[in-house]
Amino acid sequence: MFHTRRTDAVLLLVAIVWGSSYLAAKTATYALPVLVVLFARYAISGIACLALVALRQEGRYTRDEVRIGSFLGVTQAAVLVLETYGVAHTSAANAGLIISLTIVLTPLLDRTAGNGPLPPRFFAATGVCLLAVTLLMSGSGFHTPRIGDLLMLAAAVVRAVHVALVGRLTKGRAVRPLQLTAVQTVLGSALFVVPASSGLPTLTQVDAAVWGQLVYLALFCSVFAFLAQTWAVQNSSASRASLLLGTEPVWAVAVGISLGGEKVTALAALGAALMVTGTYWGQSIERTHRTTDKEESPCRTTAPTSV
Repeated sequence: MFHTRRTDAVLLLVAIVWGSSYLAAKTATYALPVLVVLFARYAISGIACLALVALRQEGRYTRDEVRIGSFLGVTQAAVLVLETYGVAHTSAANAGLIISLTIVLTPLLDRTAGNGPLPPRFFAATGVCLLAVTLLMSGSGFHTPRIGDLLMLAAAVVRAVHVALVGRLTKGRAVRPLQLTAVQTVLGSALFVVPASSGLPTLTQVDAAVWGQLVYLALFCSVFAFLAQTWAVQNSSASRASLLLGTEPVWAVAVGISLGGEKVTALAALGAALMVTGTYWGQSIERTHRTTDKEESPCRTTAPTSV
């Protein structure tokens, strides 16, 4: 039980960090081109990950770590491209709200939660979360979809695919989250260096506040979040992770109110309460389903993992 609660706490912290990332990304894209922001975020992340791998002296990267990390690096880069362009063309609150649709999409793709399909009550819980998103959108003054909103919708779809792939590709394999994250960030840096090259001189023209946003996006919203997500999915399931990460819009609204000067309404408060309720209900159903499935299949084992 303690291990489960620890995993949940890590995922919740990731949701808080990612909820704050939209305001940070929007602030950074005011001062820098989107591709430059993405390259800087990946480059700082890659340097940090490579340094951590070197300090831990855990030997060479395995073939699985390079292969899976490269594949997940492409899907993760696609998510960040869509998210960063999306948040640059819509509000930070809208971005955080729309991306939460991932919690509805991921269980449809997840095949790691057990042999059988998740019970209907699980999807009822995701329905409560979807209703919460609708209320949050209404409470935050959601407008007719703009290009940024549509990009965030696409990001939600790709992120659901990415989260499901993390579970499917790493479950039962002895891959280390740090090495996997290092491969993803280095690949991301390589993918964005050429497209961002013409705008790189602008990095010398921004102030310390913008650099602070870039470092926060890189070290907390990328390195920590990618590591924590991979470790948590390996030790839980993609469906469970998606529900806890689904509290992200609550934190996005909270950051918008406290730091961005946005106003909270009764609908937004109700939506936040429903999001927490739906998330807790869904994780309880998923935990019971996964535990029951393991009891019925005692011969199935997975490789141990560590951060």
